[in-house]
This record gives sequence, structure tokens and C-alpha cells, in this order.
Amino acid sequence: MRAMVQDSLWLAEPPALSPALVACLTETGSLTERLMATGRAFAVTVLRQGLAGGHDDESAQLGLPKGAPQYVREVALTLDGVPVVFARSYCRPDCPVWLPVLDRGSRSLGLTLFGGLPQLCREPLHYALLPASHPLCASANLIIPAQTPPARRCRFLLDEAPMVVCEVFLPTLENLLS
Repeated sequence: MRAMVQDSLWLAEPPALSPALVACLTETGSLTERLMATGRAFAVTVLRQGLAGGHDDESAQLGLPKGAPQYVREVALTLDGVPVVFARSYCRPDCPVWLPVLDRGSRSLGLTLFGGLPQLCREPLHYALLPASHPLCASANLIIPAQTPPARRCRFLLDEAPMVVCEVFLPTLENLLS
């Protein structure tokens, strides 16, 4: 499988943000565990799951033609009932490796990715400040409106099959971290 595609939006270095937000954005371990460590009640709310068209910058990461259908799981991560992260995970629609991992209801994907799959390969994180025109920004804005929210994405390989996780950090997270 080819390496993760980089475009001009997604960069190897995080944007300039508050130290608390940069620490979350650059977390190399489980973001779930970092959020749970705040001492606030952590929960996952599934917003959408199933087949969907890929965003323009997603399909190439899975080796699919632009706009091809993919299996998508979109969730809101909450602290004390407040949404703080919008996450979109996606894989090929016929992927026998990732479909059972993504079909998890309101259980955290992060706890599995960073604890239950020792053969997992994680590629480097990439970061962006999402413009309002980006579909991830539009989806996140349905939860909590934000202008150019910071985001990160990472491609994971399991048995050489790719799955990508994108996380958009909502403005409410910084408020809860301060």
C-alpha cells in the first residue's frame, strides 16, 4: 500500500496554538486516554456510521479513486457531556481487517488502537487548520461552530490494510483544559 498522501493543507508540524491544545494535538499515544486523564467524564457519541462518499483528500489515502465510497465512522468525543473533538475514521468499504474494529458502537477506537493491536503500524501525524470550506470543518460545525479549527490525521496499517483517523479539535476543548 502506498504511503499516506500529503497535500498542502496537511502538514508535518502542528500550527501555533496554546500549549495545552498543542499537547493534545501532538499526543502520540491515545487521545482517549489523554482526555480521560482530565478527570472529567469521557464518552463517545456515534454521529454516523456506514458507507459514505470520500472527501476529495481522503480517497488516495486508501488507494481508491477520488470520491469512491468508503466505510466511515463519525463520532463526537465528550467531556462531562460537552463535545470537545469531532472524529472521522474511514477505510475501504470491503476491508475485512478494519470493518470489525470500526463497528464498535460507543466504545472508544483509541483504546483499541493503542492497546489491543500489537501488530498495528501507525504513520506520522499530520496537522491542519481547517478552512470553512473543508468537509471536516462543516461536519464539526454541526456540533460546535468554529472558524479554522485545528485538526490532525493519521493513517494506520493493519495487515497492510489502511484506515485513517481524522480528529477536529473543537473550541470547547481548550476551554475545558484551561
